[in-house]
Amino acid sequence: MSKVCEITGKRAMFGNNVSFSINKTKRRFNVNLSKKRFYIPEEDRWVTLKVSAKALKTINKKGISAVLKEARAQGLIK
Repeated sequence: MSKVCEITGKRAMFGNNVSFSINKTKRRFNVNLSKKRFYIPEEDRWVTLKVSAKALKTINKKGISAVLKEARAQGLIK
């Protein structure tokens, strides 16, 4: 299971943990993902998506059908 948002395409970033003595070790910044079911009235069906917190805010603002249309245009969803 990849940790990628299906709406925005956000992925995990990589960086360094930096200690007080400036020793650097690799670390990972994961995306804040959650699995959520959405009802699409145009298609009369439920869809389960793995979305980030930012994508949830965007869906609440624009609506699920508009967001899915944009994601399809960007090639994130088939």
